[in-house]
Amino acid sequence: MSAEQNPPDWEFKERDVLILRELSRDPQLSSRDLARILETEHDIEVSHVTVSESIRGMREEGVFREAIIPNEEYFIFGMFEFKINPEQFEEGWRDAMEYIRDSPNTLMYFLSDGEYQWKSVMMFPDRQTESKWIHDFYKEHGHVVHNIRNSVVHNVLKFRTDPEILETLHEED
Repeated sequence: MSAEQNPPDWEFKERDVLILRELSRDPQLSSRDLARILETEHDIEVSHVTVSESIRGMREEGVFREAIIPNEEYFIFGMFEFKINPEQFEEGWRDAMEYIRDSPNTLMYFLSDGEYQWKSVMMFPDRQTESKWIHDFYKEHGHVVHNIRNSVVHNVLKFRTDPEILETLHEED
């Protein structure tokens, strides 16, 4: 979540969680399909219009993010880790951080621990493109960063959200 965004403010109904679970199984389901699934599998009668409004409301509130993530067979993945050099912090931290954040190769960018070790999961069409990206980044921002580490991510065995994790969003009374 970026600094400009507020966390979602959403009161989850059981139906909302079930909708999210079904969409995580199959993002292409229509609101009519979802209304039918809610009725046949969960004994919840609701119109497809209500389902559509619920999805729209959750989307607008930021409850879930929509991202197109190509099949992992089309790209190679890398994990980059680095720290900002405290001596160069004021001079160039923002440019370095925005370079990674705004790169079309960045899938996910995050801070992982209390030592301000930044990490990003990156996607590239091949190792040569990855190597060039690292070279260009280091050439432009190498003075601002410490401890750049790059790990090859291979044999991706799971790349999805399991619907069951979403059950925790709505607790039965």
